Amino acid sequence: MDLGFETIGNACLICHDKGPVLATDPWIKGSAYFGSWTTSHVIPEQQLSHVKACKYLWISHGHPDHLSAESLAELKDKEILLPDHFGVHGGGRVARELREQGYKVRVLKDGVWTQLSPRLRVISIADYCQDAALLVELGGRLIVDSNDSSDNGAGPFVREIVSQYPESYLLALTGYGDADMINFFDEQGRRIPPPAMKREPFLDGLEQILEAFGIRSYVPFSSQHRYQRTDSAWANECATPPEVYNTSFKSSRRQLLPIFCRYDFTRDEVRSINPPVRQNLLVPPEQFGDNWADELEPADVEKIRAYFARFEHLKSFLGTITFRVGGKDSVIEIERSHPLGITFETPRASLMTCIQYEIFDDLMIGNFTKTTLHGPWERQGTLALYPDFIPFVTKYGDNGGAHSRDELVVYFAEYQRRGLFGFAQHELGLATKRALKTYLV
Repeated sequence: MDLGFETIGNACLICHDKGPVLATDPWIKGSAYFGSWTTSHVIPEQQLSHVKACKYLWISHGHPDHLSAESLAELKDKEILLPDHFGVHGGGRVARELREQGYKVRVLKDGVWTQLSPRLRVISIADYCQDAALLVELGGRLIVDSNDSSDNGAGPFVREIVSQYPESYLLALTGYGDADMINFFDEQGRRIPPPAMKREPFLDGLEQILEAFGIRSYVPFSSQHRYQRTDSAWANECATPPEVYNTSFKSSRRQLLPIFCRYDFTRDEVRSINPPVRQNLLVPPEQFGDNWADELEPADVEKIRAYFARFEHLKSFLGTITFRVGGKDSVIEIERSHPLGITFETPRASLMTCIQYEIFDDLMIGNFTKTTLHGPWERQGTLALYPDFIPFVTKYGDNGGAHSRDELVVYFAEYQRRGLFGFAQHELGLATKRALKTYLV
């Protein structure tokens, strides 16, 4: 293809300018979240070869369905382009760790065009949740790759850029909502059915979003995974089948493109890529090193206690965190005066890997960990562990290096300085603003 783009895998966009130039979030091999996730469809050989022929890779953030270590190991010769994520202890974590592993890395300044080929240039936009969006100008058309990020303040900037292009395309996550922690249980040990299990229509507001941003076409994106571990396979009934998009999108003014597509700009022709559905084989957790019978050792408990002691914000609302591992409970005291508590029931191996490498989000998103909330959590926020636990531990802490109050002030001051910082005017956005008010300057 002389000029155009392809979409394949989970969140992989391949841009062509006289051949493949740029691929985003290339999860082309292996699994994610301790083997829990695999891609829902096989990557065809043609698109696989196109990814391997690209000169550049752009990686939005550090989740393993976007930054796949197994995939990058086969792409060592590429220049990796990264959003300018802030870390309070110097530079973004992803950039630092990839450089330590010998990769060639270039951090893209927020909101600035970077030319990659004669007809292809990009703008990267990092956000305070350690995710990012990419704007791609390709032959006079604009692609907005927001993968699974949210509008955390850059909306007006993006709308202004979109208004300059007659043809534009949004690549963004939509779906029933399984791509996060949804494995909750009540105190009697009964699973709490997640909203995603209701399989309610989710595209009703998409047309308004496209119109608000002035974008003409939509490609479902960052959503094509399935669960393969026997202890997380229950969540497959919450995943979004590709055919749902075709039957649910009703707009007469906006265009729905296939999830896996090949858009030839020279011919102005879009074709569906029809990759094989991955066989629905289930794999025991032991194959990924997890044995639910393994117990924590005393040294493990001390490492967990030290890990959580750093997160100063937790002391403002949380009493205890209990880890039920191998059938035995280990209680981590945060601030006993608070009535709220959390129990995580999970295998030892994946838990201790998350503690060692500071990737606690991976334990949550795999959806094999069972989470029970204790106390009046309904008064704390809008979505269980949001906005006070998950973001402070995994986004601002693990990835941003901001654990103490002073570090959080520095962290948010930097994103405020960049001018791409805000809160959506909906319930979760307002709850987040309340959670962060102590740290905003």
